[in-house]
Amino acid sequence: MKIHLIIIVCLISKVILSQNKVLQKFETELKEIEISPQGLDDVVIENSKSKFIEIYLNTENIGQQNIVYKEFNNRVKIQFEIPYTKQEDEVFRKFITKGLHRANAIIKVPKNKLITVFGDEINLESKSYKGDLKIFIENGILKLHTIYANLEVKMYSGNLYATLNNGMIDVVSKNGKIKLNNVLVKQINQNNEAELGKEISIHSLNANIFLTTE
Repeated sequence: MKIHLIIIVCLISKVILSQNKVLQKFETELKEIEISPQGLDDVVIENSKSKFIEIYLNTENIGQQNIVYKEFNNRVKIQFEIPYTKQEDEVFRKFITKGLHRANAIIKVPKNKLITVFGDEINLESKSYKGDLKIFIENGILKLHTIYANLEVKMYSGNLYATLNNGMIDVVSKNGKIKLNNVLVKQINQNNEAELGKEISIHSLNANIFLTTE
């Protein structure tokens, strides 16, 4: 009986230690927010219900991890310090279905800020953020939901999903496919002066882009 109890306690301890959560909350008057998602698999951007920026970091790595933010050149730069955990051999990385970093973050930002994201490979979801977005990544899945303000995306490959309502729209993917309301199109170039409330620019070499209109 004692042996069984020891095994159970060890298993519970392992689960608790393997799940780390960090919360950072702060206020800033600066309008530009720059996010570097290095070390993360997934990032979710939400509209904050307060005047604070809230960052929730979840990791499965054991060890110290930090959310680092600083004001620099009239913008707030947000980065993540996450300990590296050696994964399976590089040869077998392409067969791994779980995230390589096993870390994700939820970032809640007050509306009308300009958010810029620079990254290599990242999955990003914007839950209809009500502010300008600039996203520059190599590869990933972008789920942007409804676009309420200016949007600029440059990505090499991956998939992008978004809902458009109005604005000047410029969408190009050289080798990927573009679908507008489930209809395959070569590109989208809408320049209607009556709908110039915002500018939407999506440029890619290989990404597949799936757009719907309201």
